[in-house]
Amino acid sequence: MQIRVKAKPNSKKEGISKLGENYFEVKVSAPPVKGLANKRITELLAKYFNVPKSRVKLIKGATGREKVFEIELPEEK
Repeated sequence: MQIRVKAKPNSKKEGISKLGENYFEVKVSAPPVKGLANKRITELLAKYFNVPKSRVKLIKGATGREKVFEIELPEEK
């Protein structure tokens, strides 16, 4: 599943808000330096979707606020 993320680095409170079908706003306290904010966004998305961090991959937007992530969800039984 691919999702679009609007990143908000340097936020006072961390959290994820769903803005649309596959569109989320992710607030992180980490600064947008040396990939720290991207790393924290990955951690929060993994927790939100209840998957390991290794299943969350940044596809597009490493240096911008608009990002695209690939989330590998577990297969439904």
